[in-house]
Amino acid sequence: MQHVYTLSAARLGGPGIVAIGMFDGVHMGHQHLLTQLAHTARVKNSIPTVLTFFPHPDMVMGRVSGRYYLTTPEERAARLGDLGVEWVITHPFDAQVRQIRAADFVDELVRHLNLDELWVGADFAMGYQREGNVAFLREQGMEKGFEVKTVDLVASDEGGQIISSNSIRATLNAGNVEQAARWLGRPYQVSGEVVHGDQRGRTIGFPTANMAVWDEKFLPENGVYAGWVRVGDEVYMSVANVGRRPTFDGQTVTVEAHLLDFDRDIYGEVITFDFVAHLRPEMRFSGIDALVAQIKRDAEQGRQILSQAARP
Repeated sequence: MQHVYTLSAARLGGPGIVAIGMFDGVHMGHQHLLTQLAHTARVKNSIPTVLTFFPHPDMVMGRVSGRYYLTTPEERAARLGDLGVEWVITHPFDAQVRQIRAADFVDELVRHLNLDELWVGADFAMGYQREGNVAFLREQGMEKGFEVKTVDLVASDEGGQIISSNSIRATLNAGNVEQAARWLGRPYQVSGEVVHGDQRGRTIGFPTANMAVWDEKFLPENGVYAGWVRVGDEVYMSVANVGRRPTFDGQTVTVEAHLLDFDRDIYGEVITFDFVAHLRPEMRFSGIDALVAQIKRDAEQGRQILSQAARP
């Protein structure tokens, strides 16, 4: 898989079958579209390609701020590659791109991607004031020699709700990491370098790996979660706290993972935490003894849950 960061850097070497979208999270709906795209590209001997953007238009236009992304651009590209996409173009979204007319942007796609087919969701629109809807793009295709294919949005089996990045954020915001995993097709995860914290966990017998998670990465609701930690090629059961550590009057949100049956210095290493189950909300305790007793219960509950869960 080739990943470039501007449309003009793409060198496909053949006709492109191109999907455009944000694809944040690369959830089950995205997978439904892109597995079909990759299959069609193989049949037609074409190049399966995704054009996406960073930053997110919602960020540029001030609709959202702070922790918003379900995947980093690099994580997103890797997951797209796993689906059979051969070229990922993460084009910068800025005020200039926001103002470009849809017909002009189509010309860029034809020029740089040797556009043969354009695949979009049924509700897709692009360009200035979202003028480039599906009907418009079909007219452009007839004029400029490419076909437009739409793929229906995917609904969940539970209540028929459309699976979207926003619905997954809402689910994570409620702490329901189990539901998020079903819609993503995998556990939600965060990664970060293990950095030095206040080391209180070690002093009370429960050392934690303090993860320096990207400050724009979306985090589930504050609370305690059972999950898997990847350290290199190794995987360990873990219980992680997401939150401000109110017992110690913490001010910033952190992700701190206690790895079960593990005793090794991993400062400076990048680890990944997969959220498997929500154990409890974050809470303030009356003192250290009460906190330690609860952490022991959390660790035991996490061990029971993970012993019955699929190891990644």
